[in-house]
Amino acid sequence: MLKKVYICAPIAGNIGENLQNVKKYTEYALRCGTAPVVPHFYALCLNDDNPVERSIGMKAGQSLLWFCDEMWVFGDVISQGMQKEIDFCKIMNIRIRYITEDMIRKKLGGKLYENEKT
Repeated sequence: MLKKVYICAPIAGNIGENLQNVKKYTEYALRCGTAPVVPHFYALCLNDDNPVERSIGMKAGQSLLWFCDEMWVFGDVISQGMQKEIDFCKIMNIRIRYITEDMIRKKLGGKLYENEKT
């Protein structure tokens, strides 16, 4: 059975760019031999700019944390939504790991994604 890791990264703001980042983070987690849990893809069917729909996505994502073994935090900025997820993990005693861009580049072999510069 693979370790289930919750992907924690920004989604609000530039949703298109952030979803590209999340694809990279998901690939990283897969190549690390885990089963990533990625609630960011809810933004493809819900409007993150609509507070009601954002709340639905956040609640659905947080409900997935209950069965995860770890949370992996990506990116240089911790958004309000991410902080809520991190706080929840601390309360539930779920391990939190912070993943750096250097770690990602080493695992993915320097692969560039659409929003990255050469």
